[in-house]
Amino acid sequence: MGGVPADQQDFQSFLAQYRAEHADDVLVVGDEVSPEQEISAVVDALEHQGRRPLCVFENVCGLGVPVATNVFASRERIARFFGVPQVGLHAAYQARASRMCAPQIVESGPVCDVVQTEAIELHRLPLIKHFETDRGPYITNAVIVAQHPDTGAGNMSYHRSMVHSPTELATSLHSRGDLWRLLQIAAERGQMLPVAMVIGAHPLVQMAASARLPFGVDERHVAGGLLGAPLQAVRTPRHGIAVPAGSEYVLEGYIDPAARADEGPFGEFTGYSSNRSTNNVFTVQTVMHRRAPMWVDVMGGRSPEHLNLGRVPRESEMVEKLKARFPSVTAVHYPSSGTHFHAYVALKQLRDGEARQVMLGLLGWDPYLKTVVAVDADVDVTSDEQVLWALATHCQPHRDLMVIGGLPGSALDPSASGVGTTSRMGLDATRGSGFEGALAQIGDAALARARTLLAGR
Repeated sequence: MGGVPADQQDFQSFLAQYRAEHADDVLVVGDEVSPEQEISAVVDALEHQGRRPLCVFENVCGLGVPVATNVFASRERIARFFGVPQVGLHAAYQARASRMCAPQIVESGPVCDVVQTEAIELHRLPLIKHFETDRGPYITNAVIVAQHPDTGAGNMSYHRSMVHSPTELATSLHSRGDLWRLLQIAAERGQMLPVAMVIGAHPLVQMAASARLPFGVDERHVAGGLLGAPLQAVRTPRHGIAVPAGSEYVLEGYIDPAARADEGPFGEFTGYSSNRSTNNVFTVQTVMHRRAPMWVDVMGGRSPEHLNLGRVPRESEMVEKLKARFPSVTAVHYPSSGTHFHAYVALKQLRDGEARQVMLGLLGWDPYLKTVVAVDADVDVTSDEQVLWALATHCQPHRDLMVIGGLPGSALDPSASGVGTTSRMGLDATRGSGFEGALAQIGDAALARARTLLAGR
């Protein structure tokens, strides 16, 4: 499959093509809606109807630009980004992500249409409020780009952000990831950390920002792999940070390691509003945007979009690692019911104890996981009902439960300590070699007769 052409590596080109090919999977709302929670309310109502379309709101009161959201809510739609059926998503993601290539720096791009370096007024951005409990409007699709001061290796990562002053954003680095490490390097040297925030890029570039990579490996290179072609990038005017040339908006400036501003609460992936924050301050010196931009939002809270954007790259990584180490593993799934804290793994266990070893691998590799349930290969790990059935009928807690305490986890887990210290649990719901029981099954002839009787009824 060919890569995404250089002149189509932007969100609007993606949207136009996707609408042409899958019009039934895009909901366009032309009625006027309020930026105060009404977009979230529409997406939530759709979810309760069992619908997860990509949503475009053409008339958001006071914003002056259309808003797109719910892009990643459907796994089937994400699979279409890679040109594969849903069952092939993990393999397709890993195959492309492994073919990293460096960005191609170009002189200009759509995001350079408007460049403002004076009289910055962040309240003029087309901001929306997602939940009643949020402190205010939030930028949820806030991909912060920074570069190592010595190597130039870049980092792209998501960090919720809200306006603190006309020229400042309050943001949180609570994941304590690579951006946090780069900020500590700047602090040790008594320097500011130059950064740029990308708001709205091609969905494959947005997914690259969710990749979990070793420190010093550049997500912009992963973006090239996912796109199947080098990411077209421009350098920001003040600090020279390479950002996607097709971005809708880019905010350039710096994070002062010593500055703090109140931030939160915000509706997080746990389903709870979180006050836990590092309260960092991003001072904006440049605002860049397309001539006719769109505001590309990521639905917050425990929404399918918020969860899928983070977990599809994680699942893909875990499936590859586990299958390489344990060929008996057949499937891995992070259920929406468990936010980012639960995983189900299916395997054809070759000997007793292997399920425990697989679960320890998952619990050790993924710092967010608190609970892993292991089941046999004939159990559908995408079905909570089937996994819970296996847990009910195959697991004896005194024998099949293991708990490990005092480990680092997510600071956003409301049940964990303030710094995210948590315990982790593995539940072996495989049948095991000594299991006695035969599945109650209906014969093929009777099932065929039933289909005949019900045909057309």
